[in-house]
Amino acid sequence: MAHDVETVRAALATSRDRLLPQAHVVATGVGYKITRGVKTNALSIVCSVTRKVALNQLRPRDQVPPAIDGIPTDVVATGVIRALQARTARFRPAPGGVSIGHRAITAGTLGCLVRRQGQVFVLSNNHVLANSNDAQRGDAILQPGPHDGGRFPDDQLAELEDFVRVSFVEQPSECRFASGVVAVLNAACWSIGSKTRYRSVNLQAIDNRVDAAIARPLQPAQVKGEILEIGSIAGLGSGSLGLAIKKSGRTTGLTTGEITQVDVSANVQYGPGRLARFSDQLMAGAMSQGGDSGSAVLDSNNRLVGLLFAGSENSTIINRIEHVFSELRLTL
Repeated sequence: MAHDVETVRAALATSRDRLLPQAHVVATGVGYKITRGVKTNALSIVCSVTRKVALNQLRPRDQVPPAIDGIPTDVVATGVIRALQARTARFRPAPGGVSIGHRAITAGTLGCLVRRQGQVFVLSNNHVLANSNDAQRGDAILQPGPHDGGRFPDDQLAELEDFVRVSFVEQPSECRFASGVVAVLNAACWSIGSKTRYRSVNLQAIDNRVDAAIARPLQPAQVKGEILEIGSIAGLGSGSLGLAIKKSGRTTGLTTGEITQVDVSANVQYGPGRLARFSDQLMAGAMSQGGDSGSAVLDSNNRLVGLLFAGSENSTIINRIEHVFSELRLTL
């Protein structure tokens, strides 16, 4: 027998107070009954539960009856319902997808947890955790990042452990011969009263493959091995052309897209006068904005495929996770 919505609402009003106290029940409402994964046209009283449990494992008083006042019931697993926090808030334990940053930067995204030699670390970008090469091991990492109100020492979550240096075009040269020639030329300029000075630079930097860094949590219990709105990582994958992907980031939250290009080489700006070339990157569409740097990128099966680090108004650039794990010697 079909029931109209007002009849079902009235039945729910008289039964919710005895349904909500039952074990595992976290919500009740009116909705269409789902049978074997398919939504039917039958209105029902829906009980949301933290997890489904076999009837023989429940006490009689905790069993949701198959019908109430002749109206069918439905049991749907939703998990625990929690108040949602802004991703720029302080999280303890801190999951992937929230604000984080070196104490000298603005803010980026905590990507995910990784391991090296059995120890747990936080993974994000060099420019998020290591201030674009300008940090030192042991520097304070704040959650949330400084731009989002993080302050040292109250909001320190971790210490910088390691990072892959980003090679910039026209950065100061480390060539001793070039430095010696420049010293002679500058001495000659000084001796004749000239204000001209010379410097040696690398005209072409080494191609980069990753913008990545890890930080050691001060207390392992203060971080969480899940990513907001995504959940746990199921394993490692590999980015391929057309692959459906998703990320959870500080600024734009959960977004989806697909890999539109592979084998990408890109010139990436790191502020005025700092340019770095990256090779063997992945490109996706507009699924990120500033502050999403460091986000873990996963496929539809929750396999980790990349580390987001750059983008434009209509594109997102992603490090291959294979390179990140190889250069920092990481595992899941």
